[in-house]
Amino acid sequence: MKINHVHLIYFSPTGTTRKVIDAIAAGMAAEKISRYDLTLSQSPQEQFLSEGIAVIGIPVYAGRVPVGCLDRLANFSANQIPTILVALYGNREFEDALVELQDITSEKGFNVIAAGAFIGEHSYATSSHPVAVGRPDANDLSLAESFGQQIADKIERDCFDTPVIDGNHPYRDRVAFGGIAPETDAEKCTLCGTCAEVCPVGIVTVADSVTTQAEPCIMCCACVKACKMGARSLNHPMIEGIREFLMKNCSTPKKPQIYL
Repeated sequence: MKINHVHLIYFSPTGTTRKVIDAIAAGMAAEKISRYDLTLSQSPQEQFLSEGIAVIGIPVYAGRVPVGCLDRLANFSANQIPTILVALYGNREFEDALVELQDITSEKGFNVIAAGAFIGEHSYATSSHPVAVGRPDANDLSLAESFGQQIADKIERDCFDTPVIDGNHPYRDRVAFGGIAPETDAEKCTLCGTCAEVCPVGIVTVADSVTTQAEPCIMCCACVKACKMGARSLNHPMIEGIREFLMKNCSTPKKPQIYL
């Protein structure tokens, strides 16, 4: 089977997941690429994919598929097209995210033939707590492109079997998010509105000042990383504790893990 059309479906608040699936798509060398960026699409249109190859990418939040992805992915279904799953995690663990994503997509008619867990800069990373800063780096993206080439070879051999993917059933308990949100330093803020533009759950309002609703916040830190003035930061005792844990236990760089 020749790869003529690749559908890239992704949720990527800080852009790291998108970088990886772009590299995979480059390795697959498809003639046509269609993009479905779910990051800012809280209610995407229903899509039924009857042809081509799908690459579905999500970040890992506490070992699971983010809740914010679930409703958005639910609008996609397929007619058993070959599908590659990608989980992007911050150098801790991806735990049950890939098997959960496999279950979700398989129920919607996607035929999973490959999967990969790649490393991205942790959402909570700061200059004082540099957890996987700069990842995915050039080596990660080279491996992702090579992964894409391996997938293309598998498809050209008409091999569409599903690999065994690491993870558990039942999944680990989901960690509740909400109630904590990034803050704005008014002295640094220029009211440019970038933080509101990149928020995947639409909880930031910019007028005479910046207002953030804490309860629906998913703590993706897209607004923090996008602010060129350094006016946004996520400061909370719980988050600081997580940062200390990550620095102590998750500082050794990990390598991508693939399943073919």
